[in-house]
Amino acid sequence: MNRSYKGDVSAEDCWSALGSQTPSFLVDVRTSAEWNFVGFPLTPQGGAQPIFAEWQTFPSMAVDPGFAPRVAAAIEAAGGSKESPVYFLCRSGARSMSSAAALTAAGFAHCFNVADGFEGPPDEEGHRGTLAGWKAAGLPWRQK
Repeated sequence: MNRSYKGDVSAEDCWSALGSQTPSFLVDVRTSAEWNFVGFPLTPQGGAQPIFAEWQTFPSMAVDPGFAPRVAAAIEAAGGSKESPVYFLCRSGARSMSSAAALTAAGFAHCFNVADGFEGPPDEEGHRGTLAGWKAAGLPWRQK
């Protein structure tokens, strides 16, 4: 598949990069409802805090036309640049692909999609968070 962003990485590789590449950024593109009710990722100590920016605005799920400039401003305010590695996370890896492509189009050179996202695909019983993704990898996260 031809991608317009740098590539896909596992949640574990993202975590490792966030802890070793400074500055690097994790952008959670899920909705505010998902952050509040499902939980949100934590980043390695000493690294940049996650950036929370809805790719699609709840409840309409329309793509936010101001997404790329807002995320670019947040990265720059946190000491990053268009050369900083930026990792995008959603529920299962689909919205994060689109958001990584959008920031790449805005001039950021190192945008990555976190494959399988925060919760990954549903298991045999229809539950997410057990097969793949941030939660299934046992990476730190919090629920409000």
